[in-house]
Amino acid sequence: MPKLPVVSGSQVIKALSKIGYQHVRTSGSHAILKKQSEDGTIVIPVPLHDELAKGTLQSIQRQTKLLRDDFILLLTK
Repeated sequence: MPKLPVVSGSQVIKALSKIGYQHVRTSGSHAILKKQSEDGTIVIPVPLHDELAKGTLQSIQRQTKLLRDDFILLLTK
């Protein structure tokens, strides 16, 4: 299983915007992203830190319902 890259919150926001997530607001040190899907609205808070923890990236990946390899490919494009 490939390792998750070290990325910042702004890099995650740019990557998720490529697949339809929109930055709707900022609350404290978190950007709130939304996307409409067949299952309803998906809301993902992304910390605006210089480096995100591996567990935080895993949580964001699970919330997007992307496979790990697809998520890593999206982050590294």
